[in-house]
Amino acid sequence: MDSHQADGTGASLTSQSWASSENARLTMRANRGRDTKPELLVRRALHARGWRFRVNYRPLASDRRRSVDIAFTRRKVVVLIDGCYWHGCPLHFIMPKTNQGYWSKKISGNRTRDVETSRLLVDEGWTVLRYWEHDRVEDVLLDIERALRSTETKSQPPK
Repeated sequence: MDSHQADGTGASLTSQSWASSENARLTMRANRGRDTKPELLVRRALHARGWRFRVNYRPLASDRRRSVDIAFTRRKVVVLIDGCYWHGCPLHFIMPKTNQGYWSKKISGNRTRDVETSRLLVDEGWTVLRYWEHDRVEDVLLDIERALRSTETKSQPPK
């Protein structure tokens, strides 16, 4: 049986796909869920400044499917760098002209999940830092370091 056939019926997998075309399906499958260029830039800069962290970490005991891009576990600080397309950036997201019903639901669902994930993390005592892929790396670094330093002073025993 050809790898493009399902259940021996002769129907191709792409005819059952959400994608508007085989090319669109292949393009979407090739998108990375981790180690994106914006993530790598921030991680490299943090590491060069001496910070150590976990990558693609799953901090929620109640939901093992959700992960964060960067986690400072001892300080309970997580960093998420959202892609403008996948997370519906108000500045850069443009709704595709093809298959709008699917994409509207998909992006709306991603946004809803982002809000819920942040809430769950805060409820479990994490500081949540969220950035867009277009944010300047230097600005992101300064913000992360400010948050990390503020948790450092909170964790110090009173004198």
